[in-house]
Amino acid sequence: MASQTSCVRVALSDRAYDIQIGAGLLATAGEFVGCCAAAKHYVVITDGNVGPRFADALCESFASLEDARLDVLSFTAGEASKNIGSMQRLWEQMLEIGADRSTVVIALGGGVVGDMAGFAAATFTRGLPFVQIPTTLLADVDSSVGGKVGVNLPGGKNMVGAFWQPQGVLIDTDLLASLPDREYKAGLAEVVKYGVILDEAFFAYLEGCVAPLLARDPAVLRQVISRCCQLKAEVVVADEREETGVRAVLNYGHTFCHALETVTEYRRFLHGEAVSLGMLCASRLAEDLGRVERRVTARQSDLLQAIGLPIEVPKLDGDALTAAMLKDKKTRHGKLRFVLPTCIGHVDVVDGVSPDRAKKAWWPK
Repeated sequence: MASQTSCVRVALSDRAYDIQIGAGLLATAGEFVGCCAAAKHYVVITDGNVGPRFADALCESFASLEDARLDVLSFTAGEASKNIGSMQRLWEQMLEIGADRSTVVIALGGGVVGDMAGFAAATFTRGLPFVQIPTTLLADVDSSVGGKVGVNLPGGKNMVGAFWQPQGVLIDTDLLASLPDREYKAGLAEVVKYGVILDEAFFAYLEGCVAPLLARDPAVLRQVISRCCQLKAEVVVADEREETGVRAVLNYGHTFCHALETVTEYRRFLHGEAVSLGMLCASRLAEDLGRVERRVTARQSDLLQAIGLPIEVPKLDGDALTAAMLKDKKTRHGKLRFVLPTCIGHVDVVDGVSPDRAKKAWWPK
């Protein structure tokens, strides 16, 4: 393995796995995958943006593994491809290339690829091992960890899926160098989220290192990604399947976020951009409910704006947004449920918020 790496353990008993974080790790990905998910047949699932950049280097890293066969499958990049139609094509392609219960799936890409590849692994022949090799900051710090996989429906995001933990996660920070600026900044929204929900000191650290973050400083990136993975691992271990409410805190801002994505048909915002707007909406709702002071929202807004993320929701159909929120997975018996801050570093799950009150949070007066 390359020098200056960090390792975060997701301690889920018999489903435990390691997250390896550092620069230059793609060159030794075959060794990592072979250690955590040994097989003779690997299926790499990627997309049309990531595959041409990194699939060859990934395949070359398997040269030291004796008799290993790799097949690469790809689909059209973007959230709009995260649907049952695309998934069916993947299942059919896996059947055609002879994937069976001894095959290991490798997800090479961002959050959409990870969700799609993970769901393919969870469902093909009723379950295959898989490994995450994320290539975006958002996937590094959030979606590659914790085992949530699935697809969208036209009426709701991530409404069909499973909990299916990877055998391991390999995060090569060098891959972020080629990430378009907009995608990189979108990933920083999830980084900010961890500070708001779990760690005020980490939030303050982010406020003080905006410049090196935007410059993609390798040491800062390794530290930031490691801390986010540590925080998420702790939450996932405490509540793997969202049965106690602990894991729900990771959905801060996401009820608003998913409504935005649904109403705009997953085409107007990157997920992180919608998260940025959703967090501010949630914080404004908390203000309206008397749970936080205005400065809590202001600190989030200032940091998100400094990073270059959107902070103002464009004019959209408020009724359509409300209808989309009512279809959110956290809704219980027709009542909206939100993750709302009490301060920077702590949030609570709040039930029974009226749709009219939530609607006010979209556009501040």
